Amino acid sequence: MSTQTQEKNFIKNFAPSWFAIIMGTGVLAIDSLVFSRYFLPLKGIAYILFYLNIILFILFLIPWILRWILYFEDAYNDLIHPIKNAFYPTIAIGLMVLAADFLIIGKNVSVAKTLWWIGSLGTVFFSFLVPYYLFRSESVKIDHVNPGWYIPPVGLIVIPIAGGLLLNYISPSLKEFAVLLNYFGWGAGFFLYLALLAIVIYRFILHHPLPSTLAPTIWINLGPIGAGIVSLVNLISNSSFVSVKEPFYVFSLLFWGFGIWWFVMALIMLIHYLKNLNLSFAMTWWAFIFPLGAYVASCNVLYKIFKFSLISHIGFLLYLLLLFMWTINFFKTLIGVLKREII
Repeated sequence: MSTQTQEKNFIKNFAPSWFAIIMGTGVLAIDSLVFSRYFLPLKGIAYILFYLNIILFILFLIPWILRWILYFEDAYNDLIHPIKNAFYPTIAIGLMVLAADFLIIGKNVSVAKTLWWIGSLGTVFFSFLVPYYLFRSESVKIDHVNPGWYIPPVGLIVIPIAGGLLLNYISPSLKEFAVLLNYFGWGAGFFLYLALLAIVIYRFILHHPLPSTLAPTIWINLGPIGAGIVSLVNLISNSSFVSVKEPFYVFSLLFWGFGIWWFVMALIMLIHYLKNLNLSFAMTWWAFIFPLGAYVASCNVLYKIFKFSLISHIGFLLYLLLLFMWTINFFKTLIGVLKREII
């Protein structure tokens, strides 16, 4: 096979889900910086992951664009597919995660604002486009229902993570729009998540289990919980017109409690799948990373508010699990690419 053909195959088969790596690596970088208070070398790991994530985003962006140009039909077919289309927003979410990286780790407000604006508007676009193809389809079945459907709502919920922190840096002419965009993102994403949560649990109880390839997506439920907490706290803390903030913080703590339940349940189901099915490595394994990373970040945010040391300790233990799982995923992905087993 010629090199040109191999490149074309690489581009043709480049799935939109690859940007889940950007999401996961970006949140791990922030968590590493946060928990360097427990172990100082983690700060160095945070910077390594930050620069690695920038490189990975550029590397992934090239085949993503070329696929739409050279293999438009393949790219479009993924967009209208009832399972694959939910992963398209990961490119926009990845930009917002990078914005948070540049703001918190890189200390570069200008780049952070640029990435946040592009990522936020892209997320809003996908939040309408992906459901549109699902709503108009006559071929969606209960077999297609899976927690990957949470990704578009998660994208909306992620908007205020960096957006809330950037409100004080946005020009007065755009400030009002930015505030409304942040509140729109959290509100729309949260209630869409609740609706989809009911549908997904309905599938879990009244339909056969997820196939092994989609089993890791059970962990995606931690995404809207963890990101929802961080987003809400960042948004409320930086909204001067909200004079009473404590009820929102208490709600975040309640939401965090739901996350503990879901983490344990996801762990139980993972053990079940490992014992009863062949859970071989696939790109869906990256569904473990960003959701858990977002939940780890929520532990740190709530610790800063309530000063409950147990929350911080739980967060650090989950961080160690996150780092372990990211390392496995990264090297399995790298080996899979080198062996051309993934693409």
